[in-house]
Amino acid sequence: MPDTIIQQRATGAIMGAFIGDALALGPHWYYDLAELRHDYGEWITTYTDPKPGRYHSGRKAGQLSQAGIILTLMLRSLVEQGEYNEADFCRRMDKDLFPFLDGTPMGGPGGYTSQSIREAWRRRVEQKLPWGQTGGHADDTEAIERTLALAVRYAFRPTELATTVASNTRLTQIDDTVISMTVAYAAVLGMLVRGHALDKTLSGKLMELVKTGKLPFHAVTFADLQPPRPGDPDPPRVGRFASPDALLTPSYMAEAAADPDIRIDPAWKVSIVYGMPCAIYHQLPAAYYLAARFRDDFESAVLHAVNGGGQNQARAILTGALVGAQVGFPGIPQRFLDGLDDSDTLKGLAMDLATQIDNPN
Repeated sequence: MPDTIIQQRATGAIMGAFIGDALALGPHWYYDLAELRHDYGEWITTYTDPKPGRYHSGRKAGQLSQAGIILTLMLRSLVEQGEYNEADFCRRMDKDLFPFLDGTPMGGPGGYTSQSIREAWRRRVEQKLPWGQTGGHADDTEAIERTLALAVRYAFRPTELATTVASNTRLTQIDDTVISMTVAYAAVLGMLVRGHALDKTLSGKLMELVKTGKLPFHAVTFADLQPPRPGDPDPPRVGRFASPDALLTPSYMAEAAADPDIRIDPAWKVSIVYGMPCAIYHQLPAAYYLAARFRDDFESAVLHAVNGGGQNQARAILTGALVGAQVGFPGIPQRFLDGLDDSDTLKGLAMDLATQIDNPN
């Protein structure tokens, strides 16, 4: 695949994440869908102001939440360092984010601070612990929302992708299941940047990377998920993570999206099927489903993610990155770029990162 196409996919992934974040800024965290429709109408189509007294109150339509702000810090670090430099990223968190937090949910840049960032702030600022001892047990997608930039940067180097994503995730989240699901999402996004389809074959391709030692998951089965035969070695592959199931989820979701006998209509109800909360095991199936169903339609994918309510910001960030990688930057409607605050700066960072991707082909 020509480098220009790869760079378009990479830029599309990053800008898709930013757009998803900003689109959900206003209608974030409405678990009562009737209230959501009352405040924002039957169908949200664009950027909106948060209502007074709600999450991100005081921010304006098109601006980023704290998730987008942290993703920007990650991008700046990657672009300026030329690679992932954990000390540099941590320095930026110490300098550009933590001084502006107070440990409360509704404080800090972006108008809301997630549980995992609050816990890291307490350990780092109040308890004076070093980075590496700052992670907590929050089970949200907060780490995905920044490490998706690492997935793009190391799309053609899956071992480094997994290593850097796992290491950065542990700065704020130390649960092995959360880390494995975060790495799995990054591996999926990396494959999409490389040009692979989000379909029923993708998980098999990821499992091949496991079996060749490029992804650090434990393989308990052989080809096509067949069990070991008598006399086969046990296990076929021992990895950092106990189960490869996080790598299998995307293809199951893609099959569900393609099966005419399985319909979630309207598609925003994916939030009800898989759950509205912020936990990673609710968010990933919904994002994979929407990204597979609307693989060629960025607008439909992100708007269904937003209009599903609940933790729609994470859902839209994850979906936006996955679909942005599939349609490429030219496939993102211009109106979403026009309405995004500081769009030119964000686009510049995304394009700079895209030029750093190592493509061995």
